[in-house]
Amino acid sequence: MKSQPIFDYPLFALGFRAFFALAGLAALVLIVFWNAIFNGELTSEHYFPNNYWHAHEMLLGYAVAVIAGFLLTAVKNWTSKPTLTGDQLAGLCLLWLYGRILPFYAGALPDALIALVDFSFLPVLAYQVSKPIVQAKQYRNMFFIGLLLLLALGNGLIHIEMLGYSNTAATGIRLVVATIIILILIIAGRVFPFFTERGIPGTLIIKNPMLDSLSIASAVIVFALQLFGISGTVLALAAIAAVAVNVARLSVWYVKRIWYVPLLWVLYAGYGWIILGFMLTVLSAYSVVPPSLALHAFTLGGIGVLTLGMMARVSLGHTGRALKASNAIAIAFVMINVAALFRVLLPIAMPGWYENLIYISTLSWLAAFSLFVFVYAPILASARIDGQDG
Repeated sequence: MKSQPIFDYPLFALGFRAFFALAGLAALVLIVFWNAIFNGELTSEHYFPNNYWHAHEMLLGYAVAVIAGFLLTAVKNWTSKPTLTGDQLAGLCLLWLYGRILPFYAGALPDALIALVDFSFLPVLAYQVSKPIVQAKQYRNMFFIGLLLLLALGNGLIHIEMLGYSNTAATGIRLVVATIIILILIIAGRVFPFFTERGIPGTLIIKNPMLDSLSIASAVIVFALQLFGISGTVLALAAIAAVAVNVARLSVWYVKRIWYVPLLWVLYAGYGWIILGFMLTVLSAYSVVPPSLALHAFTLGGIGVLTLGMMARVSLGHTGRALKASNAIAIAFVMINVAALFRVLLPIAMPGWYENLIYISTLSWLAAFSLFVFVYAPILASARIDGQDG
């Protein structure tokens, strides 16, 4: 006799639902905690030092939740094979959640257990994503598994330092940022032309495979140089090449009418922040601007803006709804870009106002994700409106 699933709810019908909901909530909770820590209002014994906790949770907590939701959904579409649902999906979500909670129990729990729980999520996710790919013999998509394992390696390097073995956390964080940006650039080549054609009737985009390859290769070179500690002219030249190639790639997809479609312009804006990250990398190579500004152009700007836009677009498409952003979500898209503006660009012009700019950036981020959670929580938790599965 087959047992009845415990988590037989729409929220656990497909990966994007549960993980996008978790990502939206994490984007709020993690930044509220970080703001309290940044201002000295919250101090507690923790597994991670404060700066490492912020970086780890925004990358391997928030961003990885979005990646998990996207891949578990996209792979089902690509392979026509089932991915995790119901109790199994809920179990994977709980594993992710325990990774967020257990570091606050440092001292009460062994550090090795905290590290193991958090580290295990990405290998388990990689295994679950690989199964339908192998079943469908779509081996060309196996590189996504490689990228997930690279993320796991970066996470492992962070935990190695936390466990007191070696000073590898900074390298781990750089590897995670690089891998997520590379993953975004790869996915952009698959979805930007398609989304643009769907969003603007009558548009036909001819993809340029050479530019696609060069854009990814140029980014890999820049991040590899940084991982090996190479800066100066060599890094600047590589970053200039990355800017040129990615601008050329984006221009092939660009249509003026995207600015009338919030679900499109937010994606292009997110890609623009990645290009700005490479521009600021050029300047930081000569110590003209702090490297942290380039880092936040990639993370808050590129990852933050693009993930919010992707969650909004994917959630509508996979719940059978019209592909049109509400006014509230259009405002959220503006606010997430305002957050990036105040965190990345304005500190260059107004360094004396740094703390105030960070505060405004924080409020803008919270406003954006508050709107996302308010609008999308009911969508993610309810059945498709067209009656189909998923």
